[in-house]
Amino acid sequence: MNPVTLQMSKRGIITIPKPLRESYNLNPGDTFSLIDLGGVFVLSPQRSEIDVIADKIAAQWEEDGASLESMLQALRDERKQRAS
Repeated sequence: MNPVTLQMSKRGIITIPKPLRESYNLNPGDTFSLIDLGGVFVLSPQRSEIDVIADKIAAQWEEDGASLESMLQALRDERKQRAS
C-alpha cells in the first residue's frame, strides 16, 4: 500500500480516508490505540492485549467484591504464612 498524507486540524483531528475506513470496517465511535515509537506513530483499531486483560481482571475483581487493597492484603497474608 502506498503512503497516505494526512493533515491534522487545529483541534488535533485527523481524518482516516474513506477507502481505508471501508476496507477495515471502521465506524464513528470506534476506539484506537496510538503507540509512539520514538516519533513514529502506530495507530491500531484494536485495543492492546494489556488493556483487554486489565479490563477482564477489573471485571472479575468487581464481581468478587475485591479491590486492589484486598488483593495486596491477601498477598501480605500469604507472605507471612510462607515465612512461618
